[in-house]
Amino acid sequence: MPKSDPEQELPQETDLIILGSGVAGLTAALSASLSGLRCVVLEHSQKIGGTSAFSSGTVWVPDNSFMREAGMEDQSAAHRYIETLAGGRAPRNLWQRFLDIAPVMQVDLADRAGITFRPFKAAADYRQDIDGAAPGWRALEPVAFDGRKLGPLLDRLAWPIPELMLFGKMMITRGEAAQLLKADRSLSGAWLGIKLLTRYLRDRLFWKRGTRLVMGNALVARLLDAVSKNGVSVFCNVSVTRLVRDDGKITGVKLVGPGSVILATRGVVLAGGGFPSSEIWRARELPQPVAEFSPAAPGCVGKSIELGLDVGGVLGRSGVDNALWFPSSVMKRSDGSTAVYPHIVLDRAKPGSLIVNQSGQRFVNEAVSYHEFVRGMYRANNSDVAIPAWMICTRAFIAKYGLGLVRPRTPFLGKYVRSGYLIKAPTILALAEKLGIPSTSLDETVRRFNGFARQGRDDDFHRGETIYDRGNGDADHRPNPCLGPIENGPFYAVKLYPTPLGTSRGLRADIHARVLDQQSRPIEGLYVCGNDMQSPFGGEYPGAGAQLGPAMTFGWIAGQHAAGSEI
Repeated sequence: MPKSDPEQELPQETDLIILGSGVAGLTAALSASLSGLRCVVLEHSQKIGGTSAFSSGTVWVPDNSFMREAGMEDQSAAHRYIETLAGGRAPRNLWQRFLDIAPVMQVDLADRAGITFRPFKAAADYRQDIDGAAPGWRALEPVAFDGRKLGPLLDRLAWPIPELMLFGKMMITRGEAAQLLKADRSLSGAWLGIKLLTRYLRDRLFWKRGTRLVMGNALVARLLDAVSKNGVSVFCNVSVTRLVRDDGKITGVKLVGPGSVILATRGVVLAGGGFPSSEIWRARELPQPVAEFSPAAPGCVGKSIELGLDVGGVLGRSGVDNALWFPSSVMKRSDGSTAVYPHIVLDRAKPGSLIVNQSGQRFVNEAVSYHEFVRGMYRANNSDVAIPAWMICTRAFIAKYGLGLVRPRTPFLGKYVRSGYLIKAPTILALAEKLGIPSTSLDETVRRFNGFARQGRDDDFHRGETIYDRGNGDADHRPNPCLGPIENGPFYAVKLYPTPLGTSRGLRADIHARVLDQQSRPIEGLYVCGNDMQSPFGGEYPGAGAQLGPAMTFGWIAGQHAAGSEI
């Protein structure tokens, strides 16, 4: 069992030290331990999992084993896709390395450690305008995991965002949520609800939360269970102050406290999750206006990147915006904390809503990927105020699809209106006045949009024309699953902000995940993976799981190389 109790004694010496307990760090530890190395994972927060535990847990792996078994040849198409998307923005050797090794990593961890996924067949790549984009299958979903297998360690696993769980403590997948919404008219939906609720109620007799883990929690838990079985120790609440260097090689870490050093015969892996939660790093590296909020783990503040810089590592080239974006709405919880809710796929693409700037004008296809949507916010903000933006819909829309923190079928919206999270008005003109938007402009925008909705074609921004758009719309809505009129109030609006879930600028690395110095020489004994590493896609976001796919791949590579395997 990993020693995550802070009262456990830290070892004085091991083979490989991993800083960070998200998917990248745990994969590096698993890869190395499967090859016989003694590993220690050091996590500076109180919980295990980092931002990975909050995520969907989807992993983007082109040419994966499921595609091959289904007779799909994906290698050349994936190569064309990434070459066009990231070419010129990322070193060719890194994205090519990812394409070559990701499917190898996936099969190896499935065979040797039981890290299992299932293909997300309908998850189309985000940039369908680029040759080589796939209609599905490249994104892999974690299989549900029984958290009871972790024993006491379950209490150490970071919880997902509470607002993403039923009753605040029960996890469900996106597909299950869709089924449950039809429970009153579908036997399969009703039966699923009965099974999930029965399991949850039984769990709560003995546990603080539901133990059926899905999405990012399931992936982190499965990796945690696997490293535990391979003798890896995981310590929380451990602060590293510097890396130990001996004769040019990284040989360990210095911890808070006099004389606290852990030596490592094979080096150190940096996997701290980038810097999305650091106000200082955001101000320095992200575009203006600087993002105020982030749904990432609060510990992702760039500390491990700084450790690498202190021993001669260098940052990769600054990209378009250095962030991996979500548009999010924000509300204060009753305990005073801030809920940052990502508007990913559940509402923006659904028929019956639109998003406008402060002048009441649409500025982007609302159904594009979350990353490209926020980029659209920044582009539009150069000429008019689009940060924050307003998402507008009707009460009927919220009842059917939900809106951010408000779940579908929520009977009363009073608390959301009183808190200021939702702005409510009986007419579009009255809503515009409350939002400080020119009323005639918003009225004209809604009227024009409603015309597009009725004809089923968005002449301004082409919403609903790609399979990615349509996949996140309402398949039962005609003629366009992403377009529906906004009429018959009351009307509601929620404010959307640009929020970085992750960051794409990090330490330069070679194809073995070794940190490079100013002269492009590898620093012996120092590895990097996840968002601490410069994005192999140059900050582009090819599809669902395009953060965790490279994180696992280069984590696996780091562990293999540290163990002496040249792959």
